[in-house]
Amino acid sequence: MKKLIPVCLALFFAGSVFAQNKMESSKMNTMDKMSHKGQECVMMKEGKMMVMKDGKTMNMDKSLTLKNGTMVMKDGTVKMKDGKTMMMKEGESMDMEGKMMKMKTMNKMNGKM
Repeated sequence: MKKLIPVCLALFFAGSVFAQNKMESSKMNTMDKMSHKGQECVMMKEGKMMVMKDGKTMNMDKSLTLKNGTMVMKDGTVKMKDGKTMMMKEGESMDMEGKMMKMKTMNKMNGKM
């Protein structure tokens, strides 16, 4: 009986720790969806060009011209208005204004770390 109470307490505390982690994980997923809502950008993700609109990410199916005149092609080629070209790398994104940023920077701007 003396060993049963400490074992039960240990299981209780271990269960509460796991419950905390699950709660934080689901809370972060909700926050992630909320932070992207209304944000639009193009990004290179897993070797493919993706477009994010209203928090939904989908494959880029055609070239886009951004507000500053920059053209972004399906293969990740970016042609600036001044004629310079570059290739987007994994984790890079560009907002619809034409501002390039790394995904880490974009996540910090949305309040994530």
